[in-house]
Amino acid sequence: MSGFAAKGWCPDAWHPMMAGDGLLVRVKPRLGRLTREQVLGLCDAAVTHGNGLIDMTRRANLQIRGVRENGWQAMLDRLLALNLVNADPVVETRRNILVAPDWRYGDDSHRIASELQQRLDELPDLPGKVGFVIDAGQASTLRGEAGDFRIERGEGGSLILRADGRPAGVAVAAGQEADALIALANWFAMSGGADVGRMVRHGIALPDWAHGDHLLAPSTARIAPGRHDLGMVYGLPFGRIEASMLAGMMESLSTWAVRITPWRLLLLEGAPAERIEGLLSDIEDPLLRAEACPGAPCCPQATVETRELARRLAAHVGGWLHVSGCAKGCAHPRAADVTLTGRNGRFDLSLNAPAGGPSIRSALGPAEILAHFGAA
Repeated sequence: MSGFAAKGWCPDAWHPMMAGDGLLVRVKPRLGRLTREQVLGLCDAAVTHGNGLIDMTRRANLQIRGVRENGWQAMLDRLLALNLVNADPVVETRRNILVAPDWRYGDDSHRIASELQQRLDELPDLPGKVGFVIDAGQASTLRGEAGDFRIERGEGGSLILRADGRPAGVAVAAGQEADALIALANWFAMSGGADVGRMVRHGIALPDWAHGDHLLAPSTARIAPGRHDLGMVYGLPFGRIEASMLAGMMESLSTWAVRITPWRLLLLEGAPAERIEGLLSDIEDPLLRAEACPGAPCCPQATVETRELARRLAAHVGGWLHVSGCAKGCAHPRAADVTLTGRNGRFDLSLNAPAGGPSIRSALGPAEILAHFGAA
């Protein structure tokens, strides 16, 4: 199991990663949705073989934390039985598909993502962080989310294929969207994309068939905490929930499925409008504007505690707050209004910058930070 300590790659259920609290096992729900049976089974596995904590990622995946090395195989077997993991480890590594979480059965997002899921064996070997975005509603909801090969709604109403980093895309005929995504992924691999890692850094001109001038349709407001026509939406502080709590919600609210979003929000299909202690249902809650990675001791690369500090600071910071255990900035890769980056057991303070960005004050302790923002 020593290989689990490697860094710079993305874990999955077949390839867990060692963290400070045990193995990290990533689960990629198909279409970002888990049935009631899958949720209850996953929660039971998280308690039986892990430390009972589940994290939600910015790719709308779930991460089971604290899995014991001697429990990993049993965990994997359970996830396979629940149909949450592909039986082919190679195909599982390719299952990096982010779909607009408000899809409906039979709509364009559902149709395209479902077909792509069935054709993953046609993809080439791709870098671990490369992924697909299916955002085919009438307006864009995933424009700000990372994804290399994208199907989106164009401003003229047609669906377009867009390579990440390009401002425009090319129109795609109905029924040919998965073909176009697979072709673009193959071109990326054949043209040396693996050397740079991501499409946004791949400077080679696109082939003629993938180049177009169709701009994106306007963005719409993303899913927010509170009532939704599919059910009820709750925010998870820092994207974490206890497995026992999630299982209890499924039981008490008679929810038949859960949808995962890339915004640390959980959509419970069919759930009534109820407040749940520990979850966020008020759109004005300051914790919805706070991002913080697990920090020390959960992550061996972090030298500082992050989430308790973020919780105490959130109401005292205007705009977005990001507390990062190190300069990698895993919880929030973009700039935030206020960013605290851990370094050698203390923090550097930056404004309008990503983790590790230029600081206005350095080597601050938690007490100094709280005092700086009037939160002491």
